[in-house]
Amino acid sequence: MGEQGAGKGKNLKKSAESGSGAAKGRSGGTTGPGSARRAKPAEAGASGAAAPKKKPGRPESHLAMVRRARRINRELADVYPYAHPELDFRNPFELLVATVLSAQTTDLRVNQTTPALFAAYPTPEDMAAAAPEELEELIRPTGFFRAKAKSLLGLSAALRDDFGGEVPGRLADLVKLPGVGRKTANVVLGNAFGVPGITVDTHFGRLVRRWKWTEQEDPEKVEAEVAAIFPKSEWTMLSHRVIFHGRRVCHARKPACGACPIAPLCPSYGEGETDPEKARKLLKYEMGGRPGQRLNPPPDYPGSPAPPLGAD
Repeated sequence: MGEQGAGKGKNLKKSAESGSGAAKGRSGGTTGPGSARRAKPAEAGASGAAAPKKKPGRPESHLAMVRRARRINRELADVYPYAHPELDFRNPFELLVATVLSAQTTDLRVNQTTPALFAAYPTPEDMAAAAPEELEELIRPTGFFRAKAKSLLGLSAALRDDFGGEVPGRLADLVKLPGVGRKTANVVLGNAFGVPGITVDTHFGRLVRRWKWTEQEDPEKVEAEVAAIFPKSEWTMLSHRVIFHGRRVCHARKPACGACPIAPLCPSYGEGETDPEKARKLLKYEMGGRPGQRLNPPPDYPGSPAPPLGAD
């Protein structure tokens, strides 16, 4: 991680082809960064405005829902072959700290804050020995800085005292750390250790309910029901794709339905703007031609890096 966005200037995967089912029959895995099937951001989702045909009669069976869910995953893999964790990190400790800081704020704000933080406290031992007021000042831009500082001091001390200064690679150990729940643990396991996990944040929960994969509100129940739909090998990348789509297209208050590449598969089509031109104006980050959230995105990211703190 930590590489500069060498993919700046690459075009996006052509969402119109994805939304029309061109990816039918493909595996759920990501495609290469040099795919020729990408389109410019302004073209993304151009054909997604077609309303899905709703068949009257019996409700969707569980098997039909599973098939539709897996097709959505394949389509999203085609739209976002570059999906990745949107927190900058170079090792498991940095990812753990960044994920704790990301509560109630944006990944962009965390990424703008952590360079100075990790320069001052690069290891759990360093952070455990930090003066609380100095740590609080460094993480102030992320909000709720006193509570977050308490969690960081506690988890750093636990890593130092109980795990030899290393972040453990087991869910049972991670959730014992101060300020670390299942969501944070799954982020760290999936992206720092390669252990499959589903990250149920607000975006993920909102979208899977819109898609009728689950009706659950409790994150652990959402995680369990969605996990039962997909092979374990898909869990981490599924999380990235769904969260990417929620941040870029399927927004909470006004989803860009008319620019959505999976509109024909969505039972909630029409909750947002259906006019294609108006919907395209709602697209965010690289889908709307603007920078992403990472200051140091991976090489295949097609957008531009986010600005440092104070430059936005």
